[in-house]
Amino acid sequence: MRDETRAKREAEIIDAAYMLLEQKGAAGMSMLAVAKAAKASNETLYNWYGDKLGLFRAMAERNGEALVARLEAALAEDASPLEALDGLGPVLLELLTSSRAVALARAAAADPTGSLGSALADAGRHQVKPMIAALCQKALDERALKGGDADAIYDTYISLLLGDSQIRRAIHAAPQPTKAEIRSRADRALMLTWKLYAREDTR
Repeated sequence: MRDETRAKREAEIIDAAYMLLEQKGAAGMSMLAVAKAAKASNETLYNWYGDKLGLFRAMAERNGEALVARLEAALAEDASPLEALDGLGPVLLELLTSSRAVALARAAAADPTGSLGSALADAGRHQVKPMIAALCQKALDERALKGGDADAIYDTYISLLLGDSQIRRAIHAAPQPTKAEIRSRADRALMLTWKLYAREDTR
């Protein structure tokens, strides 16, 4: 199977899996149900993903691909790290409060084995945190920020950016934020982080 053909089929399978996950939860997202919804063979799903956990991991990875690409580009560029975070903040917040991310979080929270949560963390936070922390370290190296360390700045920024937004979405206590709300919260998170860690002579 040619690469573009497989990529198209994988996108269709992932879309079908998300549809079932959002409608029926993790229990309703069986490999057979996904195969039927995607008009694919059950054998194909097992060959490509191994099992339901492998499919779940692929779904999480696909959801974060755009953000990872933005982060890789930001780290490769010679732009200001704070400017990079300014552009990435809304992307990250929109991703983490999207219907797909919330469906993944609900499934992981409902899994008593913890395997879905581990897969979600491996595909998401464990990839994204080092990259954003690298931007924070770059800001320290360039003396745009001072004090603390990259991990502390990362934790502060993510806490201010996300807060309980995803949890409130997951428990049906809040709607998906609008573009304007996302932009406003991202601006506030970066501004407060900068104020906490800015050099004295730049305040």
